[in-house]
Amino acid sequence: MADTSKQKQEQRGSTPKLLDPMQLARDWAQIAERSQRLVTEFLERQRPEGMTIGDPLNMGQAFLEMTQRLMVDPTRLMQTQITLWQDYLKLWQQTTERLMGGAAEPVIEPGSADRRFKDSAWTENAIFDYIKQSYLLTARWMQTTVKHVDGLDDKTARKVDFYTRQFVDAMAPSNFVVTNPEVLRATIESGGENLVKGLDNLLSDLERGNGKLMIKMTDLDKFKVGENIATTPGKVVFRNDLMELIQYAPSTETVKRVPLLIMPPWINKFYILDLRPENSFIKWAVAQGHTVFVISWVNPDQKLAEKTFADYMLDGPLEALDAMERATGERQANVIGYCIGGTLLAATLAYMTTKGDDRIKSATYFVALVDFKEAGELSVFIDEEQLRLLEARMQERGYLEGSEMAATFNMLRANDLIWSFVVNNYLLGKEPFPFDLLYWNSDSTRMPAAMHSFYLHKMYQENKLVVPGGITLADVPIDLRVIRTPSFLLSTREDHIAPWKSTYAATQIYRGPVTFTLAASGHIAGVVNPPGKSKYGHWENANSPPSPDVWLAGATHHLDSWWPAWNKWISDYAGDSVPARKPGGGKLKPLCDAPGTYVMVKAS
Repeated sequence: MADTSKQKQEQRGSTPKLLDPMQLARDWAQIAERSQRLVTEFLERQRPEGMTIGDPLNMGQAFLEMTQRLMVDPTRLMQTQITLWQDYLKLWQQTTERLMGGAAEPVIEPGSADRRFKDSAWTENAIFDYIKQSYLLTARWMQTTVKHVDGLDDKTARKVDFYTRQFVDAMAPSNFVVTNPEVLRATIESGGENLVKGLDNLLSDLERGNGKLMIKMTDLDKFKVGENIATTPGKVVFRNDLMELIQYAPSTETVKRVPLLIMPPWINKFYILDLRPENSFIKWAVAQGHTVFVISWVNPDQKLAEKTFADYMLDGPLEALDAMERATGERQANVIGYCIGGTLLAATLAYMTTKGDDRIKSATYFVALVDFKEAGELSVFIDEEQLRLLEARMQERGYLEGSEMAATFNMLRANDLIWSFVVNNYLLGKEPFPFDLLYWNSDSTRMPAAMHSFYLHKMYQENKLVVPGGITLADVPIDLRVIRTPSFLLSTREDHIAPWKSTYAATQIYRGPVTFTLAASGHIAGVVNPPGKSKYGHWENANSPPSPDVWLAGATHHLDSWWPAWNKWISDYAGDSVPARKPGGGKLKPLCDAPGTYVMVKAS
């Protein structure tokens, strides 16, 4: 009889835990003590003049202009409100039918990629289903209303749309204890321990950020660079103020004659391309017979504040090419540029072409912008007011803090990279899951003040890179139209950082043969996509018509990764086979083991 009762209890769910008042009192005492210390330290760090900036993101003017434009057409505003009330009437009718035992089709459902409402109670329980649908209806109404305001310039419209979405995401019922069924269930079953643990997690994140909230996205103790990520064998064979050059050990008896240089972004660390052996592009490229060199950029401090974009060119790819020739005896190289590394690659190629330097035999661009006219949602953060405030902070410190850059990128995918962790860590009181990509995402880098200011002004704000002679690097006017190097352009269809239709513009700029390939997914997952899993496919089209939509309409979809297609393309420029080269086998002697020392420097 007792066993049967126990089985029934297990079927209904866990037994609610009885609260231990003594333990709860101890927990709250510790939390109160830590909270008081954090608040005291925070107030001591504040300077009076630092508290006067009321609108650092310059949102107020954008929303004021939107409101003024909206009120010019009261008929349209009234129509949107009528539509919302009609939707609510349908929802009330549907909910009433469900409460009376009937079945009714939902008025609105979350998108297939929306994981906030994955708990079954959001659908099975009529009350929570009502909360969910009322939120979705209101969110749709708000975003539709602000998106269809006439008369706003593109930048203002984009800013209003972006920050409206931030507000909508923040107000989701899943983010609050009393309106999240999963959190309520956990609170009942644990006797409130989840909330106590969640508050402890919140305080730990505040302490780790010295008073600023640094959300812990993964178990930071589970990974160590050089031990279980970034483990492909190799040696640092060259070093200067801005970069270490890593040459990787061969895994084949012969290699292709022309070596391969990978130039990652310096906004993040290079090991996104070498996370684990099973998803490492670097390890895979080595296995295809390439002699792989990778630039590992320095994590700069105040001493490098005056380093410029031109310095990154001179001390980055140009010095790397010199070093690679000493290491291999080969004058030419195939070069990959990822994100801003691809932007630098294009500028470097234009510089080299003007100087009569043909050492780059082929150029591969991973999700790289050169035409910043439609630069995506990052442009929301770049206007005169925001740049003025950003430059003031950079001039004071000599660099842009890595956490500020990371916060900007996280806002582009707030539900996945902010609010999901708020719910998991602070409301459910759980520890985040160990995930190599999120560990890399948390390992942020700083930006030198001079370089970053130039980059934001000349490219994002003024779009001068695409203008012939619009920028000058090392006394050479840059004109991308002179580039005749064979080019492979990889973009990703759901990229929020480098929108694929904007990256496609380069196909109409370069004068050499261009191959454009589009991968599924986004800026990271679409690139770090090893073959064999068929997780994200890609599209190929041998032609490069002026319109990206026409290109996609004529493209062929392939289920597997783009990596083999790129390797087939680059084989035409890789030369014949030669005996495998070991790091240190040429004129450059190893300085230390890969992944080197620069990658170990933390931003905080």
